[in-house]
Amino acid sequence: MTVVFIRAVILYCVLIFSVRLMGKKQIGELQPSELAITILISNIATLPVEDISIPLITGLLPVLTLVCLDVLMSWVSMKSRKMRGVMSGEPVVIVSNGQIDQQKLYNLRFTTDDLMEAIRSEGIFDLDEVQFAIVETTGKVSVYPKFYARPVTNNDMDIKNQSTDPPAVVVQDGCIMESSLKRLGLGTGWLETILKENNTETKEIFIMTAESAGKYKIIKKELSHDSKGAKVIEKS
Repeated sequence: MTVVFIRAVILYCVLIFSVRLMGKKQIGELQPSELAITILISNIATLPVEDISIPLITGLLPVLTLVCLDVLMSWVSMKSRKMRGVMSGEPVVIVSNGQIDQQKLYNLRFTTDDLMEAIRSEGIFDLDEVQFAIVETTGKVSVYPKFYARPVTNNDMDIKNQSTDPPAVVVQDGCIMESSLKRLGLGTGWLETILKENNTETKEIFIMTAESAGKYKIIKKELSHDSKGAKVIEKS
């Protein structure tokens, strides 16, 4: 039992490292080649755990080989558009100028239910509102609505304001997120000043967000599960 546990832990660590090595895209939307690699890795990794007579290296070597192959193919795909087309395919336009291309739907084996589900996921429930739609290489359908169906923007209303990045978490469960402070250009000195002004410490903070302009919001930890709510400090 101990051997199985140790082998499982080792394989788990290797798999986590492998997925991280393949990049964040691997975790999110999978290309066909990435999906194939993921399925193969998951199947191979279970063998040394289920059967302890199989040497651990027999399970690790194919996993690492597949990861290296995926990284290599990703690099080649970045350099060659033709290779990207071979490995991942090309996006397919299924609605253009408000007209559905039924032949392309048939070629993709997309049913009308698939199409309606895809546009509903974009918040559109009427086909008449779709101007353009394209099936991405990941299988996701991107929809561009007709002009009258698009949400009104600040630009449409002639509302002018400066564009800024959204607030970032600078303290999380008592831990300072130095990378966020650095990105905002605030620094730990600014944080210490704010905490001193509000007579609080990092260990008392559940979450704190900040913006580059110095605006911040502090949500303190609840003292007990019976408390009605955490104290919130905010500067806008």
